Amino acid sequence: MRRALSVVLTTTAVTCLVGAVLAPGAAGFVATDRSSPGTAIDLRPRDRHQTVEGFGFSSAFQRATLLHQISEPQRSEALDLLLGRDGAAPDILRIGIGGQSHDTYDVMLSIQPEDPGGPDAQPQYQWDGWDNGSVWFAQEAKARGVERFFGNAWTAPAYMKTNGSAVRGGALCGLAGATCASGDWTEAYANYLVAWADFYGQEGIDIESIAFTNEPDWTASYESMLFTPAQAAEFTGIVGPVAKRAGYGVVCCDSFGWEQGKPYLEALKADRRAWRYLDAYSAHSYASRSATPAGTNKPVWMSEWASSASAAGWNENWDGGQGVSTDGVVMAEHMHDSLAQAEVTAYLWWLGVSQGASASLIQADVAGDTYRVSSRYYVFSAFSRFIDPGAVRFGVEHETEGLKVSAYRNPDGSRVVQLLNLNQTPVSTDIDVSSPVTTYLTDNDHDLQQVDTIATRARGATGLELPGRSLVTLVTGR
Repeated sequence: MRRALSVVLTTTAVTCLVGAVLAPGAAGFVATDRSSPGTAIDLRPRDRHQTVEGFGFSSAFQRATLLHQISEPQRSEALDLLLGRDGAAPDILRIGIGGQSHDTYDVMLSIQPEDPGGPDAQPQYQWDGWDNGSVWFAQEAKARGVERFFGNAWTAPAYMKTNGSAVRGGALCGLAGATCASGDWTEAYANYLVAWADFYGQEGIDIESIAFTNEPDWTASYESMLFTPAQAAEFTGIVGPVAKRAGYGVVCCDSFGWEQGKPYLEALKADRRAWRYLDAYSAHSYASRSATPAGTNKPVWMSEWASSASAAGWNENWDGGQGVSTDGVVMAEHMHDSLAQAEVTAYLWWLGVSQGASASLIQADVAGDTYRVSSRYYVFSAFSRFIDPGAVRFGVEHETEGLKVSAYRNPDGSRVVQLLNLNQTPVSTDIDVSSPVTTYLTDNDHDLQQVDTIATRARGATGLELPGRSLVTLVTGR
């Protein structure tokens, strides 16, 4: 391991690499010492981990319509920021599949809001080319370079469920333990999901895969539907061949917690038919954090998380110093842990845009005909803009307390290193990178801005001065 640049300590002063003189232990300086083993950052490119599919967010519950209501040029500015390659640069858009019989704001209208006459009746689908605003938003995303789209259902329509409602849980009629007088709706629901995806194809949006459930272990007052692990595996085996024939993959199971999702994964593994048709395993990070490997070689998606904004309201801070969960630094740590500890292949934030007290990346102010940008937007962009689909995460070794580091090799050969300094004070260290680097800084004073004073090449390595409470994105080879 390459050691840190030497720093000489005396009883009266510390001479810093940048020439400042500070008293021993003075605030503003954390030094790594070449004489102390294991403190510098050692990249291990041969230690290959997961291949990253990309980053994204959701447009569900009519949130995209908020931007549609803002006039030009603000609308296009916000769309460029949220969807553009020089903006947040998402790779994946998660689109909600509606299950409601009405289209008031904050619900999602179904493509078949009324019972067609039973599960064996001819479907009576209704398509408006708008689909709760998500068609327009997906088209805007595609025009800006987003290539992957998948649909996620929160619920089947009420008439397909045991509780006769689109909200507050209920199970899909026809699954084991879910008997209904109206009959078995499992095949009808599978066909319904495929029909939704086919409609998007007519609008020029190629849906890649379908997720048939969202938080199947959480009874919510909004659109929701319950599946046990066994039922989720059962339905994967039903929808799988229907989706495959139509050219779509299947994603499951979006549990409301990372550890809570693992019984769903085990049930899928135990069912040979379900496992055959599963294209990606997914779980959220609410009830428990995405910080451990899922335990499968299939793609693993952290498919939703956002810290609660109910207490702090709309918060644009990177680090407000009050431990607010919607601070950007909190999101940065969550993204790092999901990638480096849970080894996810895709990371999906909850909402790209919303209004009011929200942890979305951008806030739409329809009344004021404008928008606002949070520090979370810059955190997301630091990962999504520079880590390309197909990038391979590789190993990093270091022993600097309070510093989290992850590294990636893009398909074009460029490398990206994310360095999150959670210490209140700067860290002076080095990394075994000998080629020229570009560094971007996100902290209280910088919004993913290029800063040329952080990295200094010396003797085949790169010295780093990492500001306290900061995210430094190091890019080499582009």
